[in-house]
Amino acid sequence: MSQSDELGQLPIGKLLIKQAVPASVGFLIMSIYGIVDTIFVGRWIGAMGIAAITVVMPITFLIASIGGAIGVGGSSIISRGLGAGDREKAYLSFGNMITLTIGISVATVWLGSFYQDQILMLFGGRGRILEPARHYFQIILFGIPFLAWAMMSNNVMRAEGRPKIAMIVLLVPAIANIILDPIFIVVLDMGIDGAAWATTLSYIGSAMFSIWYFLFGKSEFRIIPQNLRLRGHIVREIFAIGGVSLARQGTISLLSIVLNNAMIRYGGEISVSVYGIINRMMMLTNFPVIGITQGFLPIAGFNYGAQKWDRVKEVINLSIRSGTAIAFGIFLLIIIFAKQLTGIFTTDPELLALSAPALRKTFLATPLITIQLIGSAYFQAIGKALPALLLTMTKQGFFLIPLILVLPLFFGIDGIWFSFPIADVLAASVTYFYLQREVRKTLP
Repeated sequence: MSQSDELGQLPIGKLLIKQAVPASVGFLIMSIYGIVDTIFVGRWIGAMGIAAITVVMPITFLIASIGGAIGVGGSSIISRGLGAGDREKAYLSFGNMITLTIGISVATVWLGSFYQDQILMLFGGRGRILEPARHYFQIILFGIPFLAWAMMSNNVMRAEGRPKIAMIVLLVPAIANIILDPIFIVVLDMGIDGAAWATTLSYIGSAMFSIWYFLFGKSEFRIIPQNLRLRGHIVREIFAIGGVSLARQGTISLLSIVLNNAMIRYGGEISVSVYGIINRMMMLTNFPVIGITQGFLPIAGFNYGAQKWDRVKEVINLSIRSGTAIAFGIFLLIIIFAKQLTGIFTTDPELLALSAPALRKTFLATPLITIQLIGSAYFQAIGKALPALLLTMTKQGFFLIPLILVLPLFFGIDGIWFSFPIADVLAASVTYFYLQREVRKTLP
């Protein structure tokens, strides 16, 4: 039995563990890297260093998410192609994914380099934040195409049933960054430039590992020159599905613009640093649920392509139940230990006093996040782009951004923090309704 064939034959519980645990571990290590990075920046550079990273990272991931979107769209084709026995289409999709990722990410970085200050100011890089943000962004730009490649490759590895290799793609940059941060920031005293170089080199390391895997590893896929030529029908299908992920990241970036500017208006520059800490905690604590979602995607896509409807239903139910239980545990952890958790990042009294209560408020509806993630991921897995796009945008685009624009008018900075749980409740409700309707309608 090949690695991909296991997706249609192993028991769902065992399969979900096999797929989700490596993804969760990978995201955990990446989250720890984000935590460690923020700790070094916060303690050796200061609050404005945290604010600078908070401004730059959404820009970085918006550009790099081109690779992630191509990876999600192409891996959906790969999963369904392998499930239906159409390996030729799967291999062709991989070749087209390579060409699209390299071409678009390099072109986008080249364009972004000409408008650095305008982009940074749009994302909230103003006042004391602008100068360190400029230094950080100029260096990070070099690593973005490598990050885009790694994000694309990670999805291909999971689609072919290689979750442990996909995990390593996430581990390499995280471990490299954890090692390089103290060297560049503390030992060499390079400040914000050191943080940027540590991150950039870690992205390059991740890309180099994935290239090695496809050239010399045990992948079913190889970099074949004739498959690199773009085919219109493949490209359209990649972007139809992958556009969902790109729209999600685009919405997150739009959210960052609205959020950072609202925080400066209602809470000052220090509130951007507060959100920087909250955002790192979201990355750290939500890693198991994100891992389950990533493990869910190839299982659902393969079995849908193979028309094994009972297995599709089973993986939906199991993913939602297990993810919700874990998310509830995360909720309790944040509510009880918010003060201790925020104290990891900084010794600044003002930043500490503001961060703990804000963290509790933003996490109030955490137990509901699994429904929204699995629901939108299901439509991606089965190749239904429009509902996947709409459900992906429900939290950030349809609810959170409008709430952030309106609630602070009445409640000040607290209105921003309470916008997060309200958006979670609304998004989970809408997603659950559409997921249930789709399952009843399409799965016999």
